[in-house]
Amino acid sequence: MSESEFGSASIYRILKKAGAERVGDDAIIEMKNALEDIGVKIGQKAAELANHAGRRTVKGADIKLAVKTFLEK
Repeated sequence: MSESEFGSASIYRILKKAGAERVGDDAIIEMKNALEDIGVKIGQKAAELANHAGRRTVKGADIKLAVKTFLEK
């Protein structure tokens, strides 16, 4: 298993905020993997948008637009 960018406590808090009464270790691992996959896809799209705009710097607006296009799929 590779090292995740997200801490277990953070994932636990997110799941509790979402309404989970109890959170299993396997749920934390799966959520970490899902969030990392989604984050990479959004990051790639944001970098693509910045590049298309002639910038090397990814800005907040790039992330917002990348999330919007990701959620529309």
